[in-house]
Amino acid sequence: MKYVVVTGGVLSGLGKGITASSIGVLLKSAGLSVTSVKIDPYLNCDAGTMSPFEHGEVYVLDDGGEVDLDLGNYERFLDIALTRDNNITTGKVYQAVIERERKGDYLGKTVQVIPHITNEIQEWIERVANKSSDGSSKTPDACVIELGGTVGDIESAPFIEALRQFQFRVGKENICFVHVSLVPVMGPVGEQKTKPTQHTVKELRGLGIIPDILVCRSENPLDYETREKLAAFCHVSPEAVVSAHDVSNIYRIPILLDEQGVSKVLSKEIGFDLPDSRPLLEDWIIMAETVDNLDEVVKIAMVGKYTGLSDSYLSVIKALQHSSFEVNRKLQINWIEAENLDERVKRDDVEKYNEAWKLLKESDGILVPGGFGIRGIEGKIKAAEYARLNKIPYLGVCLGLQIATIEFCRNVLGMEKANSTEFDENTPHPAVVFMPEISKTHMGGTMRLGTKPTPFLVEDCKMKRLYGNQPHVDERHRHRYEVNPELITKIEEAGLIYVGKDETGQRCEIMELENHPFYVGTQYHPEFKSRPGRPSPPFLGLLKASIGEEI
Repeated sequence: MKYVVVTGGVLSGLGKGITASSIGVLLKSAGLSVTSVKIDPYLNCDAGTMSPFEHGEVYVLDDGGEVDLDLGNYERFLDIALTRDNNITTGKVYQAVIERERKGDYLGKTVQVIPHITNEIQEWIERVANKSSDGSSKTPDACVIELGGTVGDIESAPFIEALRQFQFRVGKENICFVHVSLVPVMGPVGEQKTKPTQHTVKELRGLGIIPDILVCRSENPLDYETREKLAAFCHVSPEAVVSAHDVSNIYRIPILLDEQGVSKVLSKEIGFDLPDSRPLLEDWIIMAETVDNLDEVVKIAMVGKYTGLSDSYLSVIKALQHSSFEVNRKLQINWIEAENLDERVKRDDVEKYNEAWKLLKESDGILVPGGFGIRGIEGKIKAAEYARLNKIPYLGVCLGLQIATIEFCRNVLGMEKANSTEFDENTPHPAVVFMPEISKTHMGGTMRLGTKPTPFLVEDCKMKRLYGNQPHVDERHRHRYEVNPELITKIEEAGLIYVGKDETGQRCEIMELENHPFYVGTQYHPEFKSRPGRPSPPFLGLLKASIGEEI
């Protein structure tokens, strides 16, 4: 087993996740089977209860694991399916150690960070690294490990120590350390400053880890002098100092790294043959060129409540992008704060209200993504109504399906105060209700989570055609509320058809509106399985309808 460990210094947000994913692509292009591990040093057992504003989106895996969004990058770049165990957190590690201590596994010894916590981390990495994530039964050849946070963080210390020990456990010939750092430019002279990287490498070396490759984030390519200086002061070879400067699209990053010899350095450090022909990398070059040459624009309105942080909807954005590549259009997302569409905002800030509606009306399609909480709900309902009445392509994901159902009940069925019990427990017309099997006392990991089958109940419909006429689909879920089963018959009689339900035939999963170019909702989250070159069918349907194609 070969390991590549990606650490970061100076500050967060430099792109360790994309760097790790890109290195995975290079390994895969060389013919290696690749898996990945993300280490998050926070005490939470998972990302399920974290605010999207603070942490970005909660990414959901096939097994229902609620994990860091970087695992989404790994799955998309490497076309693999990970498990909750591929995301290690401090909370998970300490929980496992305490459970073992309670069972008496440590034979009465004093349980300490070293060796018990650090051993648990190492054993966890080895256990997960040897599990296939590409659908085969073959043990992976390589595992890319990303350590979240920055070197020097207090919470990262046990993981740094565990990784220091790990290099001797697996053999230095089987592990490569990649450190991602920042090379800023200060002042009018425009000189690239190496001191931040020098200091973070010094810190890392002081903790017992010597980086083999430096990936240096900067706006522009590294100067020759900068590269030589970093090599000299950071004790790495010049060819292992890599410029990770700004590029036109993220699909160029694996190419950028390969052009600077990263594949050759990796093959030398951990010992694998680099073939003359690498079709996977050639495919990435074609994809990157295609993305750069898209001219005609398609505008999609994103009506949400976390629009101030795009990472809150990262997988949705990626699914839209994948679909836009497929229809040869440049994607323009019109970000609309949902509550600005509400009539109540008009009274307080008419300019904000008018701007939101202007953006909505100039969009080719409308998307209402998932979410929780009452803020912005009435604005989302207005967006769904506008799409329905004006035959604008509409896709509602999770909450977006529920919103469309509420709007339909209010404005077509005459249930004026129809609502979800999430937003109004006393609504006279509960169009959306709390699922009976869900815990009302515990938040984390208690939703309907992970991949579930959704059989199609009709012979022919838009969504079934988009899914290639499969009898059922397997998509990932994350929700506590559902369309009220008692209203389904009445809703369907009026023309809003739930063409897909769960295996019991009771829970609504896919909706379509009759006599509309594309008015679709899914209770599941199709964005999590979208891949470059293999876009999610519901998102592809939205994009096709938005450019005038018939589904």
